[in-house]
Amino acid sequence: MHDPAEFDAFYAAARDRLLLQTYALTGDLPAARGAVRDAFVAAWHHWRKVSRLEDPETWVRPHAWTHAQRRHTTRIWHRDKQLDDETRATLDALSKLTLPQRRALLLNHLCTASMEQMARELGLTDEAAARELQTATAQFALHRDVPSTAVRFRLEALVRRIADVRFPRATIIRRTGATRRRAHTAGGVLVAIAAVLGSGAVVHQAGGASPALGGVSAHGDPSVSDEVDPATRLQQEDLLTQEQVGTLSPGRSLRVRATTDNTGGNGIHSVCQAERFADPKGQAALVRKFRFGGDPKLSAVQSVELSDSPEAALRAFRITIGWYSECTQSRPQLLATHALRGVGDNAVVMVLRTWDKPVHTYTVAVARTGSLVTSVVRRFESDRAPRLAPVTSLAATAVNSLCDHESAGACATEPSLRQVPPPVAARAPGLLQEVDLPPVNGVEDPWVGTEPADPSGDNNAATRCDRATFDGKVVRAATSRTFVIPEAKLPTAFGLTETVGRFRKPDAARAFVAGIRTKMEGCEDKDLSTEVLRTATRSSKDSDLTIWHLTTEISDDRTVQFLMAVMRRGKVVVQLGFVPDSGHSIGHGAFHQLSLRALDRVANLPRN
Repeated sequence: MHDPAEFDAFYAAARDRLLLQTYALTGDLPAARGAVRDAFVAAWHHWRKVSRLEDPETWVRPHAWTHAQRRHTTRIWHRDKQLDDETRATLDALSKLTLPQRRALLLNHLCTASMEQMARELGLTDEAAARELQTATAQFALHRDVPSTAVRFRLEALVRRIADVRFPRATIIRRTGATRRRAHTAGGVLVAIAAVLGSGAVVHQAGGASPALGGVSAHGDPSVSDEVDPATRLQQEDLLTQEQVGTLSPGRSLRVRATTDNTGGNGIHSVCQAERFADPKGQAALVRKFRFGGDPKLSAVQSVELSDSPEAALRAFRITIGWYSECTQSRPQLLATHALRGVGDNAVVMVLRTWDKPVHTYTVAVARTGSLVTSVVRRFESDRAPRLAPVTSLAATAVNSLCDHESAGACATEPSLRQVPPPVAARAPGLLQEVDLPPVNGVEDPWVGTEPADPSGDNNAATRCDRATFDGKVVRAATSRTFVIPEAKLPTAFGLTETVGRFRKPDAARAFVAGIRTKMEGCEDKDLSTEVLRTATRSSKDSDLTIWHLTTEISDDRTVQFLMAVMRRGKVVVQLGFVPDSGHSIGHGAFHQLSLRALDRVANLPRN
């Protein structure tokens, strides 16, 4: 039996709470209101099942959140003139979190979800969900400039913006849900009739239109046709087969775990994936998961999304790449980025490692052909360097499997890799990102980067030897950001700072670097308490790189270590400074690699 009174009471009690959550998730009040309304319509449609749950809100909440994400596409609060500064600052801070981080934060602070429930809704283990929450709390507190103890208060304060929102009466929600149920039931009857008519029989109306049942289509919306152009559908045959994926590790057993359209669950099927779909307005999607037997543990997943146009697919391609190149989940490190030529219209291969135990290494290939975007992700439970050739070849196979589709573009020919700088980051382009930083010995918490700031007069990347400042007439522009690990119990001096300056002329940049080198070479003579060791150097017409290790005696039994690098590419100079402590460091080799990455990132600086 459907109990209207029970549903009405649930609707009255939960709708404002869910509105606050969906608004915090998207910052889009119209999308949030519509999503909550539609989720309750669906709940009445399935009330026989939903009402038997211990907490019906655990069913409605994921539906509301998913609807809100699909409806929301832009940061609409930037245009909301009714927002006060506090609310705007909170939404800005939330927008800087990845979607999984935002979901974890809201599940913990605005819901009554247990850690087990939160992990289930995030599609993570309890331990991984706890780490995601920890990272989200640290990031939000940093961006909102509040202590972590004030996070809940800031989120709950968003209620001020939604206080005047009005929802439809419960009777309207139930009537809409009942109409939807009748439409689905009638649609099921038509399918059954078609089956009874025998193989090859169809239910048909003149002109090929889908039958509208009482003005409502089988999907419950009278404005939407049920007819789908067969040429635009994705078929399971478009995906990689078990035999094809077996080339990743010949000789090991392999099975297909699942093949879905990615509309169930939370839709997250790979590390770093920020949202269910890269193109929320796309026509179709398919996901297939594979698992190998044996050790070390190995798995793979392929996804395909079909967009409305090649332009929309190109946007989805770039969004997908951004998930991985700007990842903050599970303490990731982006090890390498390669342009993949000869595979579709666009293709990239990235290698990442997540340092949360157990350590995993991911090889990610993302390719676009026409209006189709496909990703192939291989995951090893290992920290050894991966072989790229098997994934490169499999990406080519994946594109060729899509070549017969009407929406496909270029096929694969002879794939070839070329290492390139990481993709441009949305936040602090041209500067290091959290995903660039290596792990710190003895620390299991994530790095968090500050917002870029003007370093004039306060260059924390400089040492007591060079005291470099990026100002004066020869410097066109400069910016700096610092990376810390706020959740770890480390000395306040611990951290890494990068300062980047664009000079007006290459000669001025070259002279600036030469000046730092001269000061560093003469530092020991001027400061007898400091020992300076140059660990690497190279120079050419277009670039420079030098790295030093400084040891300064503070007292008879205490010293301070400092690693500093100065690099140049053309007119741009980068200074990188790292202060470790006695038991926590990244090591000289990792600092050298990070310096090279900083030099690579310079290619992404805005041209202004």
